Amino acid sequence: MLRKDILITGNFYHIFNRGVNKNDIFFSEKNYKRFITTAIHYKNFLHKFTASSVSDTVSVRLNKMEKPKVQILAYCLMPNHFHFLIKQLEDGGITWFMQHLINSYVHYLNVKYKRVGPLFQGPFKNILIDSDEQLLHLSRYIHLNPLVSDLTTDLKKYTWSSYPSYVSGYNDDLSETKFVLENFKSRRDYENFVLDQADYAKSLEYIKHYLLD
Repeated sequence: MLRKDILITGNFYHIFNRGVNKNDIFFSEKNYKRFITTAIHYKNFLHKFTASSVSDTVSVRLNKMEKPKVQILAYCLMPNHFHFLIKQLEDGGITWFMQHLINSYVHYLNVKYKRVGPLFQGPFKNILIDSDEQLLHLSRYIHLNPLVSDLTTDLKKYTWSSYPSYVSGYNDDLSETKFVLENFKSRRDYENFVLDQADYAKSLEYIKHYLLD
């Protein structure tokens, strides 16, 4: 199905969606891992992978990388929704990436848990990011989700987010941190930026009326 809105190549977008009726979309740690490894695959490959429908992991061969259609700057997976900060590198790239990722993940869950019916609340949502300031605040908003939702008291220990890569330098094979971090003197400065509550309130004020409502 074609989307009514057109996503422009070269632009950055906030891409997000949540479970139908606010239900969970991840039921175990293995589900999170499957979603992430599937995202890594479709960020780097232009073809389907061969994997068992009920396998919790996917073998991703990064040594055979093809030209990506998207660049993922930040992400966070939550129990009933997800967030991506994405740059589109080719026409139709974001839609291609999201369709393959979501279709693969839903098929995996349906087979694994013998479930039927929709998992997500309609097509993914998108918001155009039209300034550097907005992009930085969005990266902070995305990374703060687990803390704000009381899923963790230490964002560095939240596995299903790009935040640990931002502050530790660890390469998670999915997020590309350089574009955001080059606006800061150090990783510690970015960490302070994320955890600064006053600035976060400004970020939240901007974005709250767009959220999964």
